[in-house]
Amino acid sequence: MNITTKKATDRIGEAFQKEGSLLSIYFTAGYPELQDTLPILRELQNSGVDMIEIGLPFSDPLADGPTIQESSLAALKNGMTTRKLFEQLKEVRPEIHLPLILMGYFNPVLQFGVEAFCRECREVGIDGLILPDLPLEIYEKEYRPIFEQYNLKMIFLITPQTSVERIRRIDASSDAFIYMVSSASTTGAKAGFEASAESYFQRISEMNLKNPLIVGFGISNAQTFRQATGHARGAIIGSAFIKNLSEHGISGISRFINSIRP
Repeated sequence: MNITTKKATDRIGEAFQKEGSLLSIYFTAGYPELQDTLPILRELQNSGVDMIEIGLPFSDPLADGPTIQESSLAALKNGMTTRKLFEQLKEVRPEIHLPLILMGYFNPVLQFGVEAFCRECREVGIDGLILPDLPLEIYEKEYRPIFEQYNLKMIFLITPQTSVERIRRIDASSDAFIYMVSSASTTGAKAGFEASAESYFQRISEMNLKNPLIVGFGISNAQTFRQATGHARGAIIGSAFIKNLSEHGISGISRFINSIRP
């Protein structure tokens, strides 16, 4: 396939050149219906989001809260697989210009074959990967050359418990952004962030890392989006978006996005 759109480095980099706070949306591929992946991508782009994370469903999603877990299990029942997702994304790039990141667990990637997976990502125009259970050390030792060969950015997570030394190492090994998990709990919408979370956001911001920060976990509305982006370049919404998708369908996407960032 001839990918004529911008390289991965351009799409993610250019997203961070925009003024204002960046809004990234996570959804589970194959949910609510198997063929909803492309319609959701189109509607998110039309609604003005800056970046999209496509969740690869997995049967044992350890870091995910109940909303994303349920969507993942439903997607698997619908018939979603890694191969099916790549098939759905084959013609996405002439239409979707936003950065696209695949988020999932390393086991399906390993089963598919790491290099084969990365090759497919490049073919369909994926810009980066978030694999929470792939340790930095293993990535650096075994997989970094493969990811780089296929122009894929590896995005790592940090939490309030991550040491300064490790954050610096993650920053040194990254060239996209750092996913700043708001708490040590699983994903899920929250009414607001506590003072400890705000202090954590500020502390990491003051480290002056070379990579921009995006906050994830717990962003559900305009208030939590503003709080999260007070010390970061952007925020990721997952569970609240999937809940809205479950209740209102694809037609409700635009209203939801406008409620977060009018």
